[in-house]
Amino acid sequence: MCDPVIDPESYVRIAEECGMKVLYVIDTHVHADHISTGRRLAELAGASYVLHACSEAQYPFTPVSDGDVLDLGNVKIQVLHTPGHTPEHISLLVTDLTRGPEPWFLLTGHTVMVGDLGRTELASSAKEGAQALYETIQKLKNLPDHIEVLPGAFSGSVCGRSLSGKPMSTIGFERRFNPAFRIESEDDFVRHMLENVPVPPPGAEKIRAINLGLQEG
Repeated sequence: MCDPVIDPESYVRIAEECGMKVLYVIDTHVHADHISTGRRLAELAGASYVLHACSEAQYPFTPVSDGDVLDLGNVKIQVLHTPGHTPEHISLLVTDLTRGPEPWFLLTGHTVMVGDLGRTELASSAKEGAQALYETIQKLKNLPDHIEVLPGAFSGSVCGRSLSGKPMSTIGFERRFNPAFRIESEDDFVRHMLENVPVPPPGAEKIRAINLGLQEG
């Protein structure tokens, strides 16, 4: 389960109805636009709650690092550390061995979204975040064009600027048509990411503090 947002009991009920067991609950990053239900879902499901190892969360979690693989039987999830939107951000490269031996899709959280990239100032300075995101994008550009991109936000979200209403894409399509993804120069990239930054989500600092366990919700 990745980036859960609704009542955790709903996820548990759906899993039971499908005859499935929730083994991992993963937040791609410590969110600043909503209160995560991840920890509560992991508790209810008896699952591991997963964050990147560099997270400053003040509660127990299962730490993962770049290159780690989560084994779900026929499905393998490779963890990619993709900082920029936040320092601890991860993306999840998913292989379904019943379909083939190569990765099929990438859960990108708020890193690459359809038509734009995630804002970079909610957990660091905007410039530092943009510099980290530039390195992240160079890594993702090495993925094959056919890899599907399933982001955590689309049009209407405050976590990006020119987001499409389309909920999914491919690395190849974003390589060709995503203005930020296409930029080659680091200086040009940072300059682009610092332009027209939208206003922060309401209560962003408090929400992130709650999700880090630094403050009661």
